Amino acid sequence: MRRSASQAVVGAPSGADDGLLLPRPPGVFRRFWARHPRFADVIVAVVAFLLSAPTAAIRSNYPVPPTPAQTIFAIVVVVLACLALLFRRSRPVLVFTVTALPLVILPPSLMPATHVVPALAIYAVAVYASVRACWIAFAAATGAMVLYTAVAGLAEPATWGYLVTSLISGAIALLIGALIGINVGNRRRYLEALIDRSRQLLVERDQQARLGAAAERTRIAREMHDIVSHNLTVIVALAEGATATADPARARAVTEQIAGTARGALTEMRAMLGVLRDPDLSPDAPLSPVDAASVADAVESAQRAGFPAVLHVEGRLDDVPAEVRFAVARIVQESLTNAMRHAPLATTIDVRLAVRADAVALDIVNDGVRAGTDAADPAAGAGFGLPGLRERVAHVGGTLTAGAVDGRRWAVRASLPLPARAPEGAEEEEPAS
Repeated sequence: MRRSASQAVVGAPSGADDGLLLPRPPGVFRRFWARHPRFADVIVAVVAFLLSAPTAAIRSNYPVPPTPAQTIFAIVVVVLACLALLFRRSRPVLVFTVTALPLVILPPSLMPATHVVPALAIYAVAVYASVRACWIAFAAATGAMVLYTAVAGLAEPATWGYLVTSLISGAIALLIGALIGINVGNRRRYLEALIDRSRQLLVERDQQARLGAAAERTRIAREMHDIVSHNLTVIVALAEGATATADPARARAVTEQIAGTARGALTEMRAMLGVLRDPDLSPDAPLSPVDAASVADAVESAQRAGFPAVLHVEGRLDDVPAEVRFAVARIVQESLTNAMRHAPLATTIDVRLAVRADAVALDIVNDGVRAGTDAADPAAGAGFGLPGLRERVAHVGGTLTAGAVDGRRWAVRASLPLPARAPEGAEEEEPAS
């Protein structure tokens, strides 16, 4: 994507581009200060010195004039306070403490020289520390000035007017610096919070995309396994039967069954690929048509392959919601596939399906369990079939168990809940007029 000249990339702390594009800050000077913060600090310190040094050097209206030594000391203190402003971004509270000390250590005649630098320092406290720290600094500095004024006024009662005027001007300078700093600091923190939230949303979007892609891959793998594994198992069993028989007519019939099974698998594969390529379908749409898999077809395929599968159905499966009906068919299909692969010597494969008012119960039991199978570990020796079935059952809110029973049989049992249905013939009564 081509970036316009009015956009700036806000990167990570390391400076790397994290994909977050923000408008460039308005104003040439503002952008210049943002790119050169150290130069801006030097300019602030120089301006503070130019505004404070003349006040320290020029004689004030205070009845007791400062001595030359006091004037030189005041200029040195002002210079040190201005130099401290160079660190106002990293140590705002400490810098304010240093710049506020001249308020109480210089003679009263030089107090106006100490008003500008603390005002700039308290601005930095509000911007780079917090509003709470700014008000605490303001209260502490104002209290110190009040105490200093009271002590100086008691020592020289004739100077009360001058001292009170200096106190008010100093407090007003601090208040102006604090209010401007609070306004700028709040805006700065608000923008930083917005940018941080935008970065978080960007990261969460990427995480959700990765999780969605992983879930989609799992869903595709599950459907592919159900289609390919079952049909190939049936095809292998039929091919072995055709190879073992010496009757050409019977072998021809078996090969026709192999072709029919393969065509059915191809049909399901095409249907699934069609769903994957359709951009208008919902992401939660089933990858295979719900009518592509049925319990009767799965049992019939196992019977054609020569396995003793028997189906017992109680209730009407057609009345079950399509999503649950599809899950039932896949469970039966995968259970029969596992029986054909792992229990080729089974004499019975009993498939029992009961449709009740609140749930669909499934029991698929075969008597060809292998010796030594651990009944306490139902998934022992399993590949992707049983985990895929558990995911499918969990998707519809059901439960599934699989394992050896009595050391001679292998059972897969599932219970899939059904949504509550209103009783037949129940209608809402209209209120009497």
